[in-house]
Amino acid sequence: MTLSQHSPELDADAVTRILLDLFSPQHRADPYPLFAQLREAGPLHETPLGVWVVTRHAECTAVLQNPSWGHNQTPDGAFRGGDSFLFMNPPQHTRLRSLVSRTFTPRMITGLAPRIEQLVDELLDAMVDAGDTDLIAALAYPLPMTIVCELLGVPAADYPVFHTWSIAIARGLDPEFLLSPEEKTGRDESTAAFYEYFRDLARARREHPAADLISALAAVDENGDGLSDTELHGTGNLLLNAGHETSVNLIGNGLLALLRRPDQLAALHADPELIPSAVQELLRFDAPIQLIPRDALTDLELADRALPADTGVAVLLAAANRDPAAYPDPDRLDITRFHRRQAPAPRHLAFSLGVHFCLGAGLALLEMEILLRRLIERGITLDPHTDEPDYKPNVILRGPERLPVSVRQQAPRDARTRSTAS
Repeated sequence: MTLSQHSPELDADAVTRILLDLFSPQHRADPYPLFAQLREAGPLHETPLGVWVVTRHAECTAVLQNPSWGHNQTPDGAFRGGDSFLFMNPPQHTRLRSLVSRTFTPRMITGLAPRIEQLVDELLDAMVDAGDTDLIAALAYPLPMTIVCELLGVPAADYPVFHTWSIAIARGLDPEFLLSPEEKTGRDESTAAFYEYFRDLARARREHPAADLISALAAVDENGDGLSDTELHGTGNLLLNAGHETSVNLIGNGLLALLRRPDQLAALHADPELIPSAVQELLRFDAPIQLIPRDALTDLELADRALPADTGVAVLLAAANRDPAAYPDPDRLDITRFHRRQAPAPRHLAFSLGVHFCLGAGLALLEMEILLRRLIERGITLDPHTDEPDYKPNVILRGPERLPVSVRQQAPRDARTRSTAS
């Protein structure tokens, strides 16, 4: 089997070894040298599993922007993601996403800023009081989990079990051959538990609406069309998991990248206007989602190769985001790269593109921007205990599992300035 016809330097066996190494725990902390080898060897590689790997920014962009690259249905006509529009194709995807977007609006997200800032300060207060803590458990998990649960109307008492379920589901997104029988069982049981939970919550909100997103989704009516119970369950499940686990990795990966590069952190302190650009660069530099699958819904061509319908591809977002053809010096963290004073950089692919562009991107950006701003305004210093933290076993949703830090605050707590919510 020929895995690459583009590289004179890597033979088929070498490419196969690189692909397999990507799934090895020893490369979890830094998969980027392997991504670079694949990308340099060519834009498209066939794997022994029959799935093609797409490595470069141009080809990954072409796949993501073309709705003919979508998601295959199961033999019974269902989508593998059930009633989640994450795995649907138009027109089903268009209809369901349109209904959800009527409530999950940019204005609604912007209105969460005061609550996000309040929660950030509460979490930072606790970290300062503790002195030594795990940044992931103390900040990266509770911030997005609390916000999305409050948004959906999930009671605070249920947060811990939601956290357990979401970890199992996130791990279950990885290829089947990487999962143990216990992990597969945990994924399936957690998914079923999520659907059952949102079924009961949706039923309660239809009967007794509250000021939360589930109530708003249950009440959506567009020319007589609304969300069915199963669509409401699937949407709640998607919003909680997609809006939580990815943001955890954005915070963990992003803060670790800044802590490893004091010059970039100092530049951010010197010019807080760089915060929006910094967040975009952190997403490019170490993407929370490393790869996503797509299926050819018809005969297609990619990188000068004809691919028949039903061909599966893995779009390596993390490889594309480090493509030197798209970004000069791509392995260097540069928080000015996406700043408005700079020449426009190509759009990074961390949130995908096209019809499946991340619905929760605005919320993730808002949370991270507020977090960075409050760290700077409060003069909080984070000193990592190690430069090599433990990583989760996940391949697709990649991020630190633990990040021990020492926390210090320079300014008195009662002298804090507040800007985001004003």
